[in-house]
Amino acid sequence: MPFVNWLKRHLVVIAGLLTLGYLLLPNVIVTVFSFNKPNGRFNYAWQQFSTDAWKDPCGVADMCGSLSLSLQIAVWATVGATALGTMIAFALVRYRFRARGAVNSLIFLPMAMPEVVMAASLLTLFLNMGAQLGFWTILIAHIMFCLSFVVTAVKARVMSMDPRLEEAARDLYAGPVQTFVRVTLPIAAPGIAAGALLSFALSFDDFIITNFNAGSTVTFPMFVWGSAQRGTPVQINVIGTAMFLIAVLFVLASMVIGNRRNRQKA
Repeated sequence: MPFVNWLKRHLVVIAGLLTLGYLLLPNVIVTVFSFNKPNGRFNYAWQQFSTDAWKDPCGVADMCGSLSLSLQIAVWATVGATALGTMIAFALVRYRFRARGAVNSLIFLPMAMPEVVMAASLLTLFLNMGAQLGFWTILIAHIMFCLSFVVTAVKARVMSMDPRLEEAARDLYAGPVQTFVRVTLPIAAPGIAAGALLSFALSFDDFIITNFNAGSTVTFPMFVWGSAQRGTPVQINVIGTAMFLIAVLFVLASMVIGNRRNRQKA
């Protein structure tokens, strides 16, 4: 029974690897079909190996324009949501004020609410205000739904901070600004970074809320959805593969930096 005993000892690891493989399978398929040369408009069946799409990723009209627009919106939404969310998280943790419990509950509403409900609500708000649907309405909508994720990530980090570190900085005659910059901010930085990265990913990937509030503006997810109705160019797979590889490189870089810091501390 050596195999059964080995299986029992490594069952959790095997289950984790199988789950990870299942999650990564769509990315593998996207990567493989980015080297395909389909005969028709749809890139759903393997025909022939080709690197033409990689040589000309912007060969499809308006695709790179929509990609650039999505990146701009994601960057500004990340900046806005991270700045506001960090301040809200510090206020909820450090201060006691009326309706604090209600604010805590309201923060979680965008995370629990179906996207189509939030999208319709924001559209109604913009129409009643007479706002022109486009870049700015998309940006405001993205900041609104990214805000909750930033607050949750930063709040968890701030709650785990040791207040004695800030007290020690004040005892060493550090001013409020100096204490915040040199003590509080570095400790809260991982939570802020996590909220920012999550905001960027959610904003760039969003379709439902964007589709309701975009007007005639076309972001990359909307372009992909529209292309799927007429035909799926291989360049879409190229962009998706590039995004996945960039995300993997970021994760690997953060792991390397973290390991180096741990070695230096040791």
